[in-house]
Amino acid sequence: MTATGADAVRHPHPLIGAEFDSPVPPGTGWPGDPATPDTPVVTDADSVRARASTLTSLTELDAEVSVCRACPRLVQWRESVAVEKRRSYADEPYWGRPIAGWGSARPAVVIVGLAPAAHGGNRTGRIFTGDRSGDWLFASLHRAGLAATPTSVHAGDGQQLVNARMVAAVRCAPPANKPTPHERDTCAPWLDGELAMLLPTVRAVVCLGSFGWSAAFRALVRQGYAVPRPRPAFGHGARVDLPRPVRGAARTGVPANGGPDADQPPPVVVLGCYHPSQQNTFTGTLTEPMLDAVLGEAARLGST
Repeated sequence: MTATGADAVRHPHPLIGAEFDSPVPPGTGWPGDPATPDTPVVTDADSVRARASTLTSLTELDAEVSVCRACPRLVQWRESVAVEKRRSYADEPYWGRPIAGWGSARPAVVIVGLAPAAHGGNRTGRIFTGDRSGDWLFASLHRAGLAATPTSVHAGDGQQLVNARMVAAVRCAPPANKPTPHERDTCAPWLDGELAMLLPTVRAVVCLGSFGWSAAFRALVRQGYAVPRPRPAFGHGARVDLPRPVRGAARTGVPANGGPDADQPPPVVVLGCYHPSQQNTFTGTLTEPMLDAVLGEAARLGST
């Protein structure tokens, strides 16, 4: 059970000073919170599919993602982490909700990760913000010209993505960073709906880790792209060029309004990148030049 109301221990947000419950109720003033107290809440996989396929704007989709309760195990985990907290963050409020995509609404580069970190995005309310993986990622994005500053500490800190957007295949922090296949599939329509709105301007999709690689290709197939079979193997620096889908190919999550965002998407390049996890960066499996090479290539593709 999550403590709320009179039983909750409220703590000040480290940037704006206002006090919040953990998890943070929607519409209470958290920086960048896309939801309001009236945002519809979905509670099962069928409802996710139904809502994600009918929403017509990123604003609506981000709001509904941020209050989703469709996966009971993930809801219990993310909220228990928000209450118990890590000792070093014991005096901070934790977001404790799903993480919406973040960045440009018309990006040339989309970065696909696995899921929020329990004490990173699940604490700060923004993907890859406030943990060591994010330290590496944002520094490299800045060097590539895809982020305004080299650090990202908390939502509301002034960081901005430039011509880029970050999304997670699974929007809630999972235990041991391992969502189940059912949780992955339950969350997939949110990614489908988001990509359907973004793809008209996207030129490069950067996949962080093998999970992001697999999730991205599954989603691109659902958008009508012809992915080679067998699916290309993940690897750092792997590149797959996907031609424009055949007009009229079946697509999932296309906005129901039939407007310009429903236009057939362009060719895209999918790039593989080792995840900037502590294990990879501490062991030298991923180095700064390796990360810069992939993100630099994505930035170049996005500028053409």
